[in-house]
Amino acid sequence: MRSEDEMMTLILNTAKSDDRVLAAYLKGSRTNPNAPGDIYRDYDVMYVVTETESFIKNTDWMKNFGKIVLKQEQDDAFGYGERFHIQSKYNESYSWLLMFEDGNRIDIGVETLSVMKKGTNRNRLFVPLLDKAGYLPQLPPPTDEDFHIKKPSEKRFRGCCNEFYWCLCDVAKGIARDELPFAMTTYNTLVRDMLDQMLNWYIGIRTDYSVSSGKLNKYFKKYLPADFYEEYVKTYTDGNYEHFWRSIDISCALFRKTALSVADYFNFIYPENDELASGRYIRNIRGQMPRTSSHIL
Repeated sequence: MRSEDEMMTLILNTAKSDDRVLAAYLKGSRTNPNAPGDIYRDYDVMYVVTETESFIKNTDWMKNFGKIVLKQEQDDAFGYGERFHIQSKYNESYSWLLMFEDGNRIDIGVETLSVMKKGTNRNRLFVPLLDKAGYLPQLPPPTDEDFHIKKPSEKRFRGCCNEFYWCLCDVAKGIARDELPFAMTTYNTLVRDMLDQMLNWYIGIRTDYSVSSGKLNKYFKKYLPADFYEEYVKTYTDGNYEHFWRSIDISCALFRKTALSVADYFNFIYPENDELASGRYIRNIRGQMPRTSSHIL
């Protein structure tokens, strides 16, 4: 794998040699002082350009970076452009995700000067790389404060609890019907999203709301107490319904423990009735199910 110095030299030289490029800056994890400094970090680069059309129409300029073995771009179906609802205004900005044969990855975009001035594609994780004529703004040192866990309002706290317990009922219903895809997807998206949210608020309490748990909560192991994290790992399950029920029980216990701590800290009222109603519904379903429902699918 090429070194960071080699990659940054390629990125800078490509920008310097292209008259269409006015400036370049780095963003993302490589600018984040709190992110792990490992070899897997992408190079998140933005070129400020005179126009975007020629970059999109002819991508030969990317060859400077090396042999591309996998690529995704903003206009691809099902890709990040669709996921983040940014499949428009390509005359203003456009981007590509590039993976090279040595394992390095560059997420690179082009944006016009007017878009750069608006700050549409950047946040406070910003490091200037090249500025041919004083185009880039003078910003403070990079920080991930934009991504720090935010304190909940009582309305959001209660909504999180309600959504967790309501969606658990759908999970139980899916298990009872032997509809594993529905039950598993509901559990691992809707239910887990609320568990993750509550755990984030708990981490916020422990850190004075001064950290980010990372993209898709990748830093949970770092910020949760060891026993909490061990329980969290056990909330993941397989296609065995007996194991699934066990994971649900662990999720409920972990959610309750965490939610009570958050409620106590903020002087919120924990919605005990929501938990009781959900619990009764789920116990009724489990009590009516034949033992054969625990088979592996």
